[in-house]
Amino acid sequence: MSVKDKDTLKIFAGTTGLHLANGIVKYLELQLGAGETKVFPDGELLVKLDEDVRGRDCFVVLSTCSPVNASLMELLIYIDCLRRASANRITAVIPYFGYARQDRKDEGRVPITAKLVANLITTAGAHRVMCVDLHAAQIQGFFDLPVDHLTASPVLFEHFRKELPGFENPIVLSPDVGNAKIANMFAEHLGIDLAIIEKRRQSGSEVKVKNVIGEVKGRSVIMFDDMITTAGTVVEAAKVARERGATSVHVACTHAVMVGQAIERLAAPEITSVTVTDTIPIDNRLHSIRHKLRVLSVASMLGEAIHRIHHNQSVSALFGKSFGSAR
Repeated sequence: MSVKDKDTLKIFAGTTGLHLANGIVKYLELQLGAGETKVFPDGELLVKLDEDVRGRDCFVVLSTCSPVNASLMELLIYIDCLRRASANRITAVIPYFGYARQDRKDEGRVPITAKLVANLITTAGAHRVMCVDLHAAQIQGFFDLPVDHLTASPVLFEHFRKELPGFENPIVLSPDVGNAKIANMFAEHLGIDLAIIEKRRQSGSEVKVKNVIGEVKGRSVIMFDDMITTAGTVVEAAKVARERGATSVHVACTHAVMVGQAIERLAAPEITSVTVTDTIPIDNRLHSIRHKLRVLSVASMLGEAIHRIHHNQSVSALFGKSFGSAR
């Protein structure tokens, strides 16, 4: 970074973005912006900046993960604080975008909350947004401002490219047909085969596996997804793969949401390893599976994207044509 950049570019961190912001400023050779979030006894939040941001290009890093509503409110207050402090441009860096699964009306009398959240961020005063692996790519269109949609696919790909020689005749497995597109992308980049589990929903709570398209017997299976929430789907798929003769099952995702029985399920012997990125803070929640857990950081990728935005350079050039949005 140039001396001028150190004067004009400011990176701030919300509560759920501190771990990534520290990695970003290390990559950019900057100091973390001086700001803090206080919580009053009644639960209200106060964001206070301890340095001048007038005329600066400001980025606030914060994932709207659990506690989702508090994190979202902190992001909105941070943006408003920067706007009222006369920042020249405000970019909301949201590695994990909460409410992304509420992106459409799939039944009567329900909201489209992802659009509401986009409206709130815009109204708060953000000039642009940066996200990683949105659950639905069309959410970019919910914003009336520029959105940089990054993908952690190159980070996951590079990790498994190095690990592949230790796998036994590896194959990428899609746990359902809906995941086939992202699974096929990884299979093509890794240069290995693809298998797909075909399922049929019997009722609202029962899904029956009808067929496995592809041969997994005697092979190391790798499964990719954008997020793991309850881990029900991947663990069910792992059991099917093991029943069909797979020698190991490796699970990977961008967002480690991990709620409910997720940790207990991932601790099952059918799962050999779990690889996630740090778009969501990795804390003691995952302590019980630490022996099979690998956490990859997206801080350098976000740092490079911020550098390019600050200098009005192409962000999509980071990924080229090979790693576009898989959804």
